[in-house]
Amino acid sequence: MTGPLHRTITAACALLALAGCTRVPTSPLAGAWRANVQFSGGAFATIHDLQFLYAYNAGGTMTESSNYDAVPPVPPAYGEWHVTGERKFRAKYTFFTTQPPSDVKAIASGGGWLPAGYGVLTEDIELAPDGRAYDSTIQLDLFDTAGKPVTGGGRASAHAVRMGS
Repeated sequence: MTGPLHRTITAACALLALAGCTRVPTSPLAGAWRANVQFSGGAFATIHDLQFLYAYNAGGTMTESSNYDAVPPVPPAYGEWHVTGERKFRAKYTFFTTQPPSDVKAIASGGGWLPAGYGVLTEDIELAPDGRAYDSTIQLDLFDTAGKPVTGGGRASAHAVRMGS
């Protein structure tokens, strides 16, 4: 068989084969989640409406942002996650901390919320059997700009639900 029809069938078969070879593996944790988080100690223990938004990517990377990212201003956290058992996962993610300006004039002169260090969150996750929710424990460790531990970290518990349909 030759001609345009043969070339079309050959191209279609090649595309189907390529699509099958490039399929990204999925995980029951991959996707977008919203969690209520409560710290039992440390700098965040007095916050009772803390929420995290998570994006767990199929390849093992993740992003987290909270409803308090602007108090004081900090960027989202970035990290990785992996499977630790049946319906169990561990995520470890880092965010940068900032220090307040010395005065309001510092903001006008190009200063402002300068780097103060970073925080590392280690989260142990257990996915519900239906895959629509999870419970977790979180350990927060804080560090200064030189990487030395500072006070204010703590432990938290979280309950997350899958976002979307």
